[in-house]
Amino acid sequence: MPKKAYHHGDLRAALIDAGLTLLETRTADDLSLREVARAVGVSPTAVYRHFPDKSALMAALAADGLARLAVVQHAASDAAGGGVAGFGATGAAYVRFALANPALFRLIFANPISLPLHSGEKEDDAMAFLRANAALLAKGKGGDAQVIALQAWAIAHGLAMLMLDGQVPVDETLIDRVIDTDAIQG
Repeated sequence: MPKKAYHHGDLRAALIDAGLTLLETRTADDLSLREVARAVGVSPTAVYRHFPDKSALMAALAADGLARLAVVQHAASDAAGGGVAGFGATGAAYVRFALANPALFRLIFANPISLPLHSGEKEDDAMAFLRANAALLAKGKGGDAQVIALQAWAIAHGLAMLMLDGQVPVDETLIDRVIDTDAIQG
């Protein structure tokens, strides 16, 4: 009797979900393809059907993490009523996402991510949202939308990293005070 082939509904998605779950308790450097395969219940060789190496899996995890960050930022903007208040809320949400998902956040930014500054460059949802909000802020207070986008990103990312690295204490009120759209010049 021939051995029945293993069939998983969507192995690629299951591997990404398992990887994301494992990142909740360890760093990306400590994550192995074998461990992800074991968490899904497949042989380590099954992983290679979807990811040729660990770097490919890490890139997929980072892309999924960036999409999750975009969802959190959209929700924060909507909850703040959009506009300038929504833009500020996205920065605070960015920092809080980093604090809640430190390994995933570090993985996202360990993979090349660029802020497309020229039309025609591919951008993900989080970066498109940042550009749109920066354009809104530039229109309202004047200034260069590209510069505003970079300033906002630098402030939120810098604060997130300082808090993750223990250089600045994690303080919810400090996050809201530092992420202040009035401080951005453009």
